[in-house]
Amino acid sequence: MGFEVIDWIGHHAEATPDKVAMHELPSGRQFTFSQMNDRVGRCAAMLVDHGVERGDRVGFLTLNSCDTLEVIFACWRIGAVCLAINFRLTPPEIGFILNNSEASVVIVDSPFTPIADALADKTPVKHWINTDGMGGDSDYERALAKATPILEMIPQEMTDQCMLMYSSGTTGTPKGVIITHAMMYFSAAAGTGPGGNSRDSVSLSNMPLFHIGGLNVTATPAMWIGAKTVILRMFDPTATLDAINSPDLGVSTLFMVPAAYNALRAHPKSEATDFSRITAALCGAETVPDALVHYWLNRGVIIQEGYGMTETAAAGCMLAKDDIPSKIGSAGKALMHAKIRIVDEAGQTCAPNVPGEIWFKGLCITPGYWRRPDATKDAFEDGWFKSGDIGRKDKDGFIYIDDRIKDMYISGGENVYPAEIENLLYEMDAIAEVAVIGVPDEKFGETGCVVAVLKPGASLSMEDITAHICDRLAKFKCPKHLHIIDALPRNGTGKVLKFELRKTVPSTLKLNA
Repeated sequence: MGFEVIDWIGHHAEATPDKVAMHELPSGRQFTFSQMNDRVGRCAAMLVDHGVERGDRVGFLTLNSCDTLEVIFACWRIGAVCLAINFRLTPPEIGFILNNSEASVVIVDSPFTPIADALADKTPVKHWINTDGMGGDSDYERALAKATPILEMIPQEMTDQCMLMYSSGTTGTPKGVIITHAMMYFSAAAGTGPGGNSRDSVSLSNMPLFHIGGLNVTATPAMWIGAKTVILRMFDPTATLDAINSPDLGVSTLFMVPAAYNALRAHPKSEATDFSRITAALCGAETVPDALVHYWLNRGVIIQEGYGMTETAAAGCMLAKDDIPSKIGSAGKALMHAKIRIVDEAGQTCAPNVPGEIWFKGLCITPGYWRRPDATKDAFEDGWFKSGDIGRKDKDGFIYIDDRIKDMYISGGENVYPAEIENLLYEMDAIAEVAVIGVPDEKFGETGCVVAVLKPGASLSMEDITAHICDRLAKFKCPKHLHIIDALPRNGTGKVLKFELRKTVPSTLKLNA
């Protein structure tokens, strides 16, 4: 017999019943832990009434709302597996996930009813339960109103699966990542200390909850520790700044991707916003540009870069405040419950500062991929999970993320990591967003192409780029091409889809060289 799962919401309903657990800003709804416990119980009963049994997959296709968190904890209460669905995917992509997971019930937010209608006869889903995510009249609210709450969690072990999240698919067909109760628990425990959070913290949830970062860096750690979660339907720079600026809300903790921090920086309200209550400004999902960290540091906001994956339940490493600014550029040291190695092509641990693949082991690591024993076998070596990311560890144990293995390109026989170049490009005033990709080159095999989104009214040339970065980089790293674009293609988690750029940009270079 292993360790039994604890009901987080049930515990806080007993310990601090009158403390606010969720505050949904768009609707104004607020629920204490006692009220949330009741709603989670009613949601659990509703799922049972719809035939959900232990191990069944229950999906949510929703914008952020109290409903989303209720569904997650309701699934856990009855031993079901909660399926997070990226609402930015197309109906065929969502259909693949529903068929692959064999989901039986999906909670669907009103904006996505057309997707549900399109997939009604193309998936094994028996019940689409609609909600407006705002507490209005819906199948969801009516079902909760008439249900008798289930208030006791069925016995489960920490190794049992509780969630299923599909990889972001930046390089191809997504794989279902198995997430266990242990992964959720130890991820929350590992990040709480370095993030400086406590029961008195107020966490802002404005990144999508279908993503491991949006869920496991702010929302579920707040639920784990008994703090309050303030919920926005989705990221909006105006609403985010208003929430941060409100002394009544007292937002102290947030997690955003670099593009979101960049959007706040550029927003007209930014200068007048009071950031003094922010005690934890966490950032991840892709390498954080040094220039962005320094900008916010000058505003009094200490951005702590972190690194994790869906396969690590978002836990990996995090840069501590005490190591800023001396270690800006690093994603910090390994979090508790996560071991990290940097490994060369022969499977040997790299010397300090030598790039290699990042390998993980620990209590936050997935046991594998849903119904993909082949992918699971390929992902592990001697019990270590192979991330597919390139990084290095310095002599002090700080991790630096260089790039994805698949984003690396080879120019003249030398490995080039685009993130290193992008970091320098973000220093340029003309650039709002940028990505570097490898493109075919007759002489060197591949060479770099800068794909840039410019700030309004700005101009940029290859000569500008060369003057700014090429005296700080080895010659083989210096890009040779520039392509200006209106917006970088991104997935629902904010990551740049470089494989899309590699498909479309090379054919246009003759127009932009």
